Amino acid sequence: MGSEQQIAFFLRELKDGDTWRRAAAAKGLGRVGRDEHAGVLVGVADDRAPEVREAVAAGLGRLGVAEAGRTVLPALMGDEDPWVRRRASRAAIRLGLDGPEVVDAFSRLLRDPDHHLRINALDGLGALGVPGSVPGLVALLGDREPAVWGRARVLVYRFRDDPAVWAEVVRTAERGEADARVRALELLPGQWTERLRDSLVTGLRDASARLRIAVAGRLSDVEAAQTQDALVGALEAERDAKVAAVLLRGLGRRGEERVSGPAGRWLGDAVAGPAAADALGAAGTRPAAGMLRMALVDPALPGRTRAAVAKAVGQAGRWDAVWLLLPLLDDPDGDVRAGAVAGLGTLVDDGLRPWERRSVARALVAHLAADPNTVWQTHNALIGLAEALPGLRRTVDRTPSADVRAAALSLLDTYNATDENTGDDLARFVHGLDDPDDTVRFHATEGLAHWLATTGKPPQGERRLRARLTALASADAVAATRAAADEALRTLDGYRP
Repeated sequence: MGSEQQIAFFLRELKDGDTWRRAAAAKGLGRVGRDEHAGVLVGVADDRAPEVREAVAAGLGRLGVAEAGRTVLPALMGDEDPWVRRRASRAAIRLGLDGPEVVDAFSRLLRDPDHHLRINALDGLGALGVPGSVPGLVALLGDREPAVWGRARVLVYRFRDDPAVWAEVVRTAERGEADARVRALELLPGQWTERLRDSLVTGLRDASARLRIAVAGRLSDVEAAQTQDALVGALEAERDAKVAAVLLRGLGRRGEERVSGPAGRWLGDAVAGPAAADALGAAGTRPAAGMLRMALVDPALPGRTRAAVAKAVGQAGRWDAVWLLLPLLDDPDGDVRAGAVAGLGTLVDDGLRPWERRSVARALVAHLAADPNTVWQTHNALIGLAEALPGLRRTVDRTPSADVRAAALSLLDTYNATDENTGDDLARFVHGLDDPDDTVRFHATEGLAHWLATTGKPPQGERRLRARLTALASADAVAATRAAADEALRTLDGYRP
């Protein structure tokens, strides 16, 4: 059947067919009809059957006659049938319809119970470059459908310079529905926290855990004593572990001593336990230290919590911290071992007592070679611990692990530590230049460059060393190794008279 015959058939069906034949004819006319047939579709846009009205909307979208679509599509976007509204809204977008009636129609769809239509409304307003109904748009920040609230957030951010949109975002952050408040708060920069403080404090008692988490996070940076009091009170009353974790982290960053009681109650929780441990370490009180000691040897606690406890013990820095942490380097739980290393690293940074330094150095050097999962964390804990240098030299000479060898070599770097045996490290650096591992070669090259710069001694076999450094400075080596080799060569050049 040719196009003209098809068109004639569809026109007859639109007039005399039953519901499904009329609907099929409207769709068919949209596919094969011409511009003049848009008026025919407009004439049946008020058909009693929703299936036909839906087909009319689809047909008008396909025909592409914007003026014809403008006469009926805004009304069809308000049709009682959701499928008609859906087809009409997509057709309006396809035709690029604009004007107040179209904007109003999309704005009404922002509150449609069908989430597909809320998506269409947001897509249509975005295409038109207008926010539409500002309250309706911002309210969708709290929509349950990610495809809806995600589009709404993009559109709100796009129109953030519109005073009406921004005012509605602020109002929603203060008094909106819980989920909408959360996402409105995410859009407001930090400097708004002080202005919103009263509503945020009120939000600490909201029924929504998500909102309590959001407001607790915002309030954690507020220094006012009243706000701190409110956060402590909220923590004492909180029953949700995720909310408690946020409150504990915020109060812990400020070293709030009043967390000791509530934090002790949350230590056994798998979710809030690590945050409780951090807060107790930051509080640094005698009761907090006692709770941490007990938690450290409690086998019922999850590994992540005991690891956080170990870090907190190091942070608190009490007189027995070193002796509590050293045995944990042999704990069967990897998380606990990593926590012990972190705690000891904090103690090293803060300054060990003279009688603690040798024991910590010996234990950490042994751990460096024994635990492949914490090599670089252990390396960081050893920085500045001169008592570790003899053990590190033995490790460089004996370890089969390239990762351990690289870490130990980097700790012999004269930028980290020197002693009376520093001169002997030159041979270790030179030997490392030929190591098969890239990381070892880098740390050997960097250590050599720093050794030459620090000691000011020209090495024996300088010609052969220059040749090796020149090769490392070539394009075949990694960039960091090339840079270190160049630095070493420049230092060698400086030795010439």
